[in-house]
Amino acid sequence: MAALSNFSFSLSTSPPTFVSSSKTLKLLTSLTKKPFFRLKSRAFAATCSLHSASATTNPPTAQVETFWQWLRDQKVVSPKSPIRPATVPEGLGLVAQRDIAKNEVVLEVPMKFWINPDTVAASEIGSLCSGLKPWISVALFLIREKKKEDSPWRVYLDILPECTDSTVFWSEEELVELQGTQLLSTTLGVKEYVQNEYLKVEEEIILPNKQLFPRPITLDDFLWAFGILRSRAFSRLRGQNLVLIPLADLINHSPGITTEDYAYEIKGAGLFSRDLLFSLRTPVPVKAGEQVLIQYDLNKSNAELALDYGFIESKSDRNAYTLTLEISESDPFFGDKLDIAETNGLGESAYFDIVLGRTLPPAMLQYLRLVALGGTDAFLLESIFRNTIWGHLDLPVSHANEELICRVDEQLLQGGNLDPRLRIAVGVRAGEKRVLQQIDEIFKERELELDELEYYQERRLKDLGLVGEQGDIIFWEPK
Repeated sequence: MAALSNFSFSLSTSPPTFVSSSKTLKLLTSLTKKPFFRLKSRAFAATCSLHSASATTNPPTAQVETFWQWLRDQKVVSPKSPIRPATVPEGLGLVAQRDIAKNEVVLEVPMKFWINPDTVAASEIGSLCSGLKPWISVALFLIREKKKEDSPWRVYLDILPECTDSTVFWSEEELVELQGTQLLSTTLGVKEYVQNEYLKVEEEIILPNKQLFPRPITLDDFLWAFGILRSRAFSRLRGQNLVLIPLADLINHSPGITTEDYAYEIKGAGLFSRDLLFSLRTPVPVKAGEQVLIQYDLNKSNAELALDYGFIESKSDRNAYTLTLEISESDPFFGDKLDIAETNGLGESAYFDIVLGRTLPPAMLQYLRLVALGGTDAFLLESIFRNTIWGHLDLPVSHANEELICRVDEQLLQGGNLDPRLRIAVGVRAGEKRVLQQIDEIFKERELELDELEYYQERRLKDLGLVGEQGDIIFWEPK
């Protein structure tokens, strides 16, 4: 399968993110066993009916050759092009026709061959799609063109896969293998999100305009278009947040490439031209007959790779777990804590990505200490400390507070020749378990050090000169 950097979208407003699940992982509890805040997995809400899809298959060689000839006829490529499409282990890919040097341009695609919201706006359904989310308008365009025998995009659409190994295409039986992972709840949430968007656009756009959509458009069609865009659309480009680039989107990923620099860009077609080109470079030297590969995204976890593209890597730093710490609305100091969190760039909920083998994210312990503040430590929430409390939270506040944040529930630790999708499931499960074990070990080690830590009161007394370096109280004798 060929895949590219995915586009971003939001369920409601920017910045692009996904709605958290209402499913709560009760990791931290108060000393009386009552939850003082909730720790949740970052996921989508609820579930939806699952779509069973067959495994990814390659298009016939004749269709690939027709596509290649179309590109040559349209002057997108020449017979001397350094690359050409070919069948590779991943599905389709770009193979070097000669030796290619590092950072050499291997492909330039003019803007008129891009598929983006501007393409939709110039089409027959452009006026109908003007108020839609960009990805939905492009999805409708793809589906409509796919159902038209005389579509000018026919040769391109014919080489697109009917599905990928992305978890959004897994059957119910395959999804069972993800039981207990964040990836499962995220996948189900994505499918529900796509279903809700489909039902809305069906009611408001498709059914009232049957003359423009003569053939039925199903939820499966909509999910297919979503999967294509999620895995193949380029983003983070100058003026382009969502664009399909025929031929360029066949570029595959290599875990061995550790840089995203110089892979692709949008640039002017010439000094006196207003046209734009999509330019693709190879970040490493390539021998004739080998695949031209790039790095999709160094920052994605295995769960994200599985969701977006349908593969995972064996590298430990791809194993991650996203924790959502949340200040409970029932907390008697909710307003004060929320104000402090927002003043320091966080909020009622805060997301922290825990990566295997790395230290805990910055501000995570500060946020934990904030939400755990109570009892005799609550004086730090007074307005007089408002400008300095975040600095105080960078260090242990009290034995009780530190003990509370170290109580990580062990329920988190639930934990040959494989089918590709089963291999993904096993890899994600194992990776998440290792990360959760690391979190558990970090807090257990910290709990053992509680009696050796210096807390706020001791630090304050030292600052006032009332306690010596060894913790002894200094008595002043009257003269």
